[in-house]
Amino acid sequence: MARLSLNQATIKRATVAEAVEGCARHGIESIGLWREPVADHGLERTAKLVADAGLRVSSLCRGGFLTAVDNRSALDDNLRAIDEAAALRTDTLVMVVGGVQADKDLIGARQRVADAIAELSVHAAQAGVILALEPMHPVFCADRGVLSTLGQALDIAEQHESVGVVVDALHVWWDPDLDAQIVRAGPHIASYQVCDWLTPVPADVLLGRGYPGDGDIDLDRLTRHVAATGYSRDVEVEIFNAAIWAADFDEVIEEVTRRYHDIVEPAL
Repeated sequence: MARLSLNQATIKRATVAEAVEGCARHGIESIGLWREPVADHGLERTAKLVADAGLRVSSLCRGGFLTAVDNRSALDDNLRAIDEAAALRTDTLVMVVGGVQADKDLIGARQRVADAIAELSVHAAQAGVILALEPMHPVFCADRGVLSTLGQALDIAEQHESVGVVVDALHVWWDPDLDAQIVRAGPHIASYQVCDWLTPVPADVLLGRGYPGDGDIDLDRLTRHVAATGYSRDVEVEIFNAAIWAADFDEVIEEVTRRYHDIVEPAL
């Protein structure tokens, strides 16, 4: 259980304090935080709360949204996000890079991401923070992530020491080149996130995540491939699901720990 991290989004309705207290109560040693609830609680107060509870922050989500033609305000926000990650004593800032813009120029949007990451990587290196690029399932290309494959994320990450990638099971499991790209990712994997792909897909596909073991992803095989690269960092359980969000926090955390123990941990 030492490597299990509860991503705060899994208990979306919980405050930072409730999420941290829940992790501590259930013996989870790490938590993935989100910027908005951290801002609500206060950055310094959150850092102290986590430290006092004996937890570590596996990642901060999210930076990114860099695809606008004029993305200066986004760049400034990402500089702040890097500093927030450093203040929380995490070296991983998850980057959801942004979707296609009104000009529908997908190639241009991807180039703007690459250019922005090159600029941000300098400050990230100074702060000791990894910009963890999260490739997203192609269904999210229009509105959230123009990097659709692990290979596309690695093409950028490999150019900068302070840039890595997120391997999120939901987003990468479908990729026919995944095995080779995980091998290539090796030292660049900054975060491994698990959940499951549920079918039928809900009307809001964003909420189509389930507990590990409830869907179509071969998590045992995927986890073994990630582990074979030497990945030894935390494993985050990140679930967006309306029914899970509505459930009792303690019940959700208890189920997360059970699924991690039964399905994920044996493959690490």
